[in-house]
Amino acid sequence: MDLRIFTEPQQGATYDTLLAVAKATEDLGFDAFFRSDHYLHMGSGDGLPGPTDAWLTLAGLARETKRIRLGTLMTAGTFRLPGVLAIQVAQVDHMSGGRVELGLGAGWFEEEHKAYGIPFPKEKFSRLEEQLEIVTGLWATELGKTFDFHGTHYDLTDSPALPKPAQRKIPVLVGGHGATRTPRLAAKYADEFNIPFASLEDSARQFDRVRAAAEEAGRDGDDLTYSNALVVCVGRDEAEIARRAAAIGREADELKLNGLAGSPSEVVDKIGRYAEIGAQRIYLQILDLDDLDHLELISSQVQSQLS
Repeated sequence: MDLRIFTEPQQGATYDTLLAVAKATEDLGFDAFFRSDHYLHMGSGDGLPGPTDAWLTLAGLARETKRIRLGTLMTAGTFRLPGVLAIQVAQVDHMSGGRVELGLGAGWFEEEHKAYGIPFPKEKFSRLEEQLEIVTGLWATELGKTFDFHGTHYDLTDSPALPKPAQRKIPVLVGGHGATRTPRLAAKYADEFNIPFASLEDSARQFDRVRAAAEEAGRDGDDLTYSNALVVCVGRDEAEIARRAAAIGREADELKLNGLAGSPSEVVDKIGRYAEIGAQRIYLQILDLDDLDHLELISSQVQSQLS
């Protein structure tokens, strides 16, 4: 089971805070550092000092880390034109020496679009499908050849389809809870399918849908990696669990029900139950980015039991 660190910087984090978490992620043996792609905080709090851009952040981290994979859960398709996004991600891939992964979603948080003057189109899913086709198509186009795309939302003519990524193929993540269109998109474009904040039962049902969609598309369902994103809150005793839960505005019992919370042995046991239904990778949502001791505890007493 791969464990990856997943952050939500829109809730309030500087680049230096994210760098500290990314370096801890690397030093403590986790597989990857991922971040959300949002420009407005959610829930209580003020989000100070304000948002950081996902791909600017990852470009910086690409130069200041050496081993960990770097990516997004999920880049909002509403934020960037697909041709521009393909250039940005390929450049960061080169800056990292080939360690980038792209999670791409439709975008959903209307308030952040209003706050920063970003168009929020009514028809987002069909845009996402075109974006996936364009981004992957640009990267896959042979050197010396051009890429054309004429869709409902985007039109590309005689694109040189440059730059190429450092990797032969940048892994693409598609995710979500949709019962029909989401599995179809994952089957067509994704290397990994991720379901966020879902129960064991809902995860198993969605993994089965994606496998079925892949097989219907003529693809082996095992070609994809299956993953979950879950909030994590680990403590050595009940007092430490409660303290960490309170720090993120949650209750320990609720986190135990809906996330990965409790003692190291309790969390290892629950991760094992996700593994039984087909999860191969867990993105641990870390909400208190100043609590690096939390990462050390997870590394020494949870990850060590899964290796």
